[in-house]
Amino acid sequence: MRFAAWTTALLATAALLLLAACSALPPPERPRAMPRITMSPAPDASAARPDKGLVVTAHDGTLTALSAYAGDVAVPGTFNASHTVWRSDWMLAPDTQYVVNATAAASGGATTRITGRFRTLRPRHAFDVLSVTPNDQETVGVGMPIILTFDRPVEDRRAVERALEVRAAPLDTPAAYGQQDTRAYSTSYSGPVDGAWHWFGDSQVVFRTRKLWPARQSVVFTAHLAGVRAAPGTYGTADRTTAFSVGRRMVSTVDTRAHQMVVRRDGVVAQHMAISAGMATTREYTTTSGIHLTMEKGDPVRMVSPGRKKGDPEYYDVMIGHAVRISNSGEYVHAKNNVWAQGRANVSHGCVNARPDQATWFYDNALRGDPVIVTGTDRELEWNNGWGYWQLSWYEWLKGSALREPGPVRAFISPMIPPNLETSGVAHTELT
Repeated sequence: MRFAAWTTALLATAALLLLAACSALPPPERPRAMPRITMSPAPDASAARPDKGLVVTAHDGTLTALSAYAGDVAVPGTFNASHTVWRSDWMLAPDTQYVVNATAAASGGATTRITGRFRTLRPRHAFDVLSVTPNDQETVGVGMPIILTFDRPVEDRRAVERALEVRAAPLDTPAAYGQQDTRAYSTSYSGPVDGAWHWFGDSQVVFRTRKLWPARQSVVFTAHLAGVRAAPGTYGTADRTTAFSVGRRMVSTVDTRAHQMVVRRDGVVAQHMAISAGMATTREYTTTSGIHLTMEKGDPVRMVSPGRKKGDPEYYDVMIGHAVRISNSGEYVHAKNNVWAQGRANVSHGCVNARPDQATWFYDNALRGDPVIVTGTDRELEWNNGWGYWQLSWYEWLKGSALREPGPVRAFISPMIPPNLETSGVAHTELT
């Protein structure tokens, strides 16, 4: 009997345990992780440095929406590949209030939203663009540089150069190629321009392409200077944009020994001109050999002998018609009615003169930035004589960049510098 009672109690206990096991409650759910959002500058900052830009970061999640405004102007920016970080494309404007709205989501579905406001500092000093060459909406030749001059010295050249952007694209209509050259449109250039900046002192920087510009390009240059720190306490306060076009390819060659000038437009001879160059009795009366660019033109232009006064030998003070400047040492391609010398002898004071009707044609058709390549004299064009920038090899040109060193890297048209372009260390200039 005792055994039966003990067995019955044991079975009852087992049944109770089994029932308890079958009816156990599930463990409580863990709370879902909430993503966090941080931003730099921090919310409510009152004197943020504009040159640091704006960075918004998601922690334990990804950014699913973001907007940033300065007043009613949207701030352009880019997400990283994982959508955990957003950065403004450029610096921020000084003394400006910004509003940021951001949303982040975690993998479990939890979301976080923030709205942050901050203000950038008011700079002690401002710097700006003093001048840009070429002019806005100008049509230029295929050798044209972009010359940027600032209104005060720049100490941080790297920061300023990084903010300079050049973009180019083919002109978008076949009409730009003329009625006789519509076929060229179908094979027109498309892609990035291989070029770089070169500093000439603390207040001027020049952009030059590695080779001549492709013909018929639409070019937009933007100096994203707002918020750039050029020196301690000195910031850019505004951006500057200049749009221009590259026209037809017109390249002239002058052979001073043969006394001939040949002008080619898009590879086809447009003019064959008998000329007379510098008489070479003195250095200043010797035409410089090298790659010149047309700089300006006038009709007429007053020309006065350098370093001489009235009554001195070889003194002159004359008005010359249809003159196209090609250097800062007084050299022009211009009209002169001395056909007895043109094609036969060099008798000028350093200029290249041609028959009036042909010089008029050149004057009418020349654009700033057209290459004029002179050969045959013992005086070389200095790289800093006018726009003699093509006298520097590409290797030498890159030495003047604050961001670039000569080597196997590609020159840029945006702050991102793509790799894989071989740059020769041999001193030479590539035109084609």
